[in-house]
Amino acid sequence: MKFWGHRLFWPVVTLVLLLVLNAAFSPSFLRLSVRDGHLYGSLVDILKGAAPLALVALGMTLVIATRGIDISVGAVVAIAGGVAAWMIGGSLVIHDGVSTYVSRFPMWLAIGCALGVALACGAWNGALVAFVGMQPIIATLILMVAGRGIAQLVTNGQIITVYYAPYFFIGNGYLLGLPFPFLLALAVFAVLLFTVRRTALGLFIEAVGVNPAAAHLAGLPARRITFWAYAFCGVCAGVAGLIVSSTVKSADGNNAGLLLELDAILAVTLGGTALTGGRFSLAGSLIGSLIIQTLTYAIYSMGVPPEVNLVVKAAVVFFVMLMQSPEFRRTVARLVRRPLPLEAAQ
Repeated sequence: MKFWGHRLFWPVVTLVLLLVLNAAFSPSFLRLSVRDGHLYGSLVDILKGAAPLALVALGMTLVIATRGIDISVGAVVAIAGGVAAWMIGGSLVIHDGVSTYVSRFPMWLAIGCALGVALACGAWNGALVAFVGMQPIIATLILMVAGRGIAQLVTNGQIITVYYAPYFFIGNGYLLGLPFPFLLALAVFAVLLFTVRRTALGLFIEAVGVNPAAAHLAGLPARRITFWAYAFCGVCAGVAGLIVSSTVKSADGNNAGLLLELDAILAVTLGGTALTGGRFSLAGSLIGSLIIQTLTYAIYSMGVPPEVNLVVKAAVVFFVMLMQSPEFRRTVARLVRRPLPLEAAQ
């Protein structure tokens, strides 16, 4: 197979072109510097900003691979962030002349509860799809609508500010010179990639996505695989919610994770995963997340008005999807190679 026929070829080309475009408009775009032992620069900002989307896209990849879809991940991000922010809260108190940060509940308990709620949300979606037989878009639409209400109930309709400094490390910390959110997304990617490519789980997921009934008749636990794909997607959205709330040091039940589900679906499709199920690429979803974040960075750095940035993003995604289509490439190739009429040739 020619290298341009590889499923990751066009996503990588798109990412490189966007990086070149950014570098052309901003000469300092590719410049990296070290401050306080950490890497700083536009590229680092893109890696850090893409982390929540990459996590959600990884979970969404497994769901789409089972021929499903989850449009409630944005609401789950808001719920998880709201639960963590409410439980942590935090204040600065002085004991014996020493300033100490105190949280409402221990941070590990708050993180555990936030991820537990996110897991419950994903399991709810999975149960409706796998065991009740509801259409995936309808099942997740219910939580998408109700989830915003739940998030606002958790935050009491207000923006909850977090004052507990150790919590800020999740979204703003650095480890080994790199942003901690990016390393967190990379770790989830590595574990997931090992699990689906070094065990039979990936083959099972693809079999369920190709034909759930045939997979069930072949002895595969198709319903359980579908259920846990949604549950895992919920946990990924929960981790993204922790990163988002930690980055902005607050939780907004109304706006946190807004439209993130659409960006996640775009990232997955840009990465070459088939929406019809059965074929998925975790690396492609990761690259798709970087494409969307790099495109967003380019739109803002070039001063594109906010009211047209969604149109620009849609146009770029449309072009990339066309280039990824084998039928479109074959049609273009036939038009280019079409022989000239005899009169024109003479």
